[in-house]
Amino acid sequence: MSQKLVIRNIGLLLSGKMEVPILEADCLIAVDGKISAIGYEKDMDGEGATSVINAHGVTLAPGLIDSHVHPVIGDYTPRQQQINWIDSTLHGGVTTMISAGEVHLPGRPKDVVGLKALAIASQRWYENFRPSGMKVLAGAPILEEGMVEADFKDLADAGVKLLGEVGLGTVKDGKTARQMVDWARKYGIQSTIHTGGPSVPGSGLIDADMVLETGTDVIGHINGGHSALPDDQITCLCESCKAGLEIVHNGNQRAAMLTLNTARELKQMDRIILGTDGPAGSGVQPLGILRMVAMLSSFGDLPAEIAFCFANGNTSRQRELDTGLIEVGYAADFVLMDQAQHALGKNILESVELGNLPGIGMTIIDGVVTSHRSRNTPPATRFPEVIL
Repeated sequence: MSQKLVIRNIGLLLSGKMEVPILEADCLIAVDGKISAIGYEKDMDGEGATSVINAHGVTLAPGLIDSHVHPVIGDYTPRQQQINWIDSTLHGGVTTMISAGEVHLPGRPKDVVGLKALAIASQRWYENFRPSGMKVLAGAPILEEGMVEADFKDLADAGVKLLGEVGLGTVKDGKTARQMVDWARKYGIQSTIHTGGPSVPGSGLIDADMVLETGTDVIGHINGGHSALPDDQITCLCESCKAGLEIVHNGNQRAAMLTLNTARELKQMDRIILGTDGPAGSGVQPLGILRMVAMLSSFGDLPAEIAFCFANGNTSRQRELDTGLIEVGYAADFVLMDQAQHALGKNILESVELGNLPGIGMTIIDGVVTSHRSRNTPPATRFPEVIL
């Protein structure tokens, strides 16, 4: 039997698309976990619904995407000795996480056989186990000396679609890294590079010259993870390639603003995507993506509806995902939120533009409610309600 979800009385529908960030609609229908219709309830066929949600006027947006996390196994991170950090992040509106490498595993194998085994296992266990419903796209091997083209074919054939941050392993020169990135791309594996000063023992400085020579698909934490490159190098990276510009919570916030302003001048804000770079020395950041949205909007004089696109639609397009956009055929992954109680601003967008976090009332993944009132955000003014 098909599962039909109807969400009605939506007050504001954010699309994830910078070109049209707000949709004229008050109702959304999803069938078997995919968006099937968007519009006004009076014009839509809600008959046969197996689930109905009354949004009570709150905002619905595509679920947020954290483009840069370092998971290990299940919902546990030894880096901070913390469990349920993924569930906690779901309560921050994130419905999809993307691994930049499972680097915090104690005794992480660095031989070619071992690293391939770890990547394949990581991809498998998060495919088979979704903590609290969260989509964790993992299995991101760290490049090590001795890898050959056949290794990348093996990884791709096994379902691996990501490389971990280039530069966190023994491959430190641009020429070798470029060869491996090209092999990965040949087999459909997307790449990210560490940018800035060293973050963990074994990593090192990755400057603009190496980033450009390596030619990855995403410039990982262009604002540093933690230490940022000099301003002229950040500007050079924005101007000299078309790669995704990933801004992270755990980086340098002044450098984040430089990246935003440079991308805006270039009319290329569609390249900006957001991550937390956690768990890390800064801890776990369940509200990290929301905080980045509020920070970039308030300090960057940026409409909140555009800043939200950095956290879902831009990442969807950059990462070639089926989630992160309100579009027929895309996964029914949503966050329902409203202006926080007593927060400044006339509505949720103005409140975010003033630097406030919204209150989250519900998350939905593949058409199934995965969390209700957030235990982490400030309480919302209004809350959605499941009525069927």
